[in-house]
Amino acid sequence: MSLPEVSDRLPVALDAVGGDFGAPPLVEGAVQAARAGVKVLLVGDRVRLHAELGRHEGSAALPLEIVDAPDVIGMDEHASDVRGRREASINVANGLVKEGRASAVVSMGHSGASMASSLLTLGRLKGVDRPAILAHLPSKTGFVTLLDVGANADVKPAYLAQWAQLASTYLSVVEDKASPSVGLLSIGEEDHKGNALTLEAHALLRQIPGLNFHGNVEGRDILKGTTDIVVTDGFTGNIVLKLAEGEAKVLFGWVRDALSSSLLSKAGALLVRSSLRGVAARLDPSTYGASLLIGVKGLSYIGHGSADARAVKNALLRADRAHQSRLIERLTAAMDGGAKA
Repeated sequence: MSLPEVSDRLPVALDAVGGDFGAPPLVEGAVQAARAGVKVLLVGDRVRLHAELGRHEGSAALPLEIVDAPDVIGMDEHASDVRGRREASINVANGLVKEGRASAVVSMGHSGASMASSLLTLGRLKGVDRPAILAHLPSKTGFVTLLDVGANADVKPAYLAQWAQLASTYLSVVEDKASPSVGLLSIGEEDHKGNALTLEAHALLRQIPGLNFHGNVEGRDILKGTTDIVVTDGFTGNIVLKLAEGEAKVLFGWVRDALSSSLLSKAGALLVRSSLRGVAARLDPSTYGASLLIGVKGLSYIGHGSADARAVKNALLRADRAHQSRLIERLTAAMDGGAKA
């Protein structure tokens, strides 16, 4: 599919003042994305953002525009605060998507506020009871798509069935993966294994026409890449995500310690350094940038508050790509019963 020229494409709205470190890494990531051809609307305090942009040589010639939003939802504030603060940056950013002035919203700020704002402003797709956070994890086969990773701690079996359909369409449209396989996370691969939730969800998933349902998968299957997609509740999925990220850091710490334990191992470290850098890049969450809140009537990406400029850039690129792939239209069609968009 050929993409529209940059001048003809809608910009991505970035909440440019949310996050643990404020504007600097967010603006730097936006500049990098703009240099890669993505138009970006920087949403936040106009004075602060103009000053930050001034630190980047040549930024005035890039497809970057500032949209003033004098308020910001702090990391220590309640997600429910989005209801009464219309000028908060995340609300303004979501409003730009709602109005058709932006193709997507990307936020590295308060994740609860980001979810609440997107749901309240954009609404849900028809046929979706609850949106889910869709994340990618590196696996033996490339990457595995896991959802939900935190939006819904308590779920119903029907939610898992809906998320499987949404994720299948997402991978088909954005990642060009034909007939992606779906696994249901459980305590055993046998159909009769699991709790009441997984047993009922298993039956529903078996009944979905056209869904490539593999069956139950166990925790060890996730990183093996047994299936392209793994569905679970948001409580379990969030634990899996953070366990995987934490384990990767610990394992690399052990490798680093081992390679510096003696003169011989230090010499060996020089030989494997480039290979280890490649592995580290695959395990780095910045590679994927941010996670998609799938199921809302618009593109909403939510990243880590500690995201660096690389993560911001990759999130903006991913959001732009999803829009050019007409993801929302295709998701709408899929949930409406499979009519072609």
